[in-house]
Amino acid sequence: MAFGTNRMELSAWKEAVRAGEIAFLTHYWQDDRFPGCKTVTKVGCANLDRLIEWGKTYGLKPEWIDYKKDYPHFDLFGNIEVDALLDAGFADRVKRFNLKKKHEG
Repeated sequence: MAFGTNRMELSAWKEAVRAGEIAFLTHYWQDDRFPGCKTVTKVGCANLDRLIEWGKTYGLKPEWIDYKKDYPHFDLFGNIEVDALLDAGFADRVKRFNLKKKHEG
């Protein structure tokens, strides 16, 4: 289940992914397979080579890519999520989703 994002953010993410850009979408999320994770950031790019290279920066393996039709992406959680958002200039999202506090220390 996903919530905390809106149609405009989702549409912009999809458009950027299809255009071959590295695109970020963060939302609240609940999944019993990942206890303690309250958010996920999807980092997508239709250019798989570019996405794989981006993922290497954070130690992400190509086999971890979620190959959704037209929207391949990595799902980021925890410290990697926070680091990637900050590195990409999305401090506003870290604050909006109260991520930094949960992962400091």
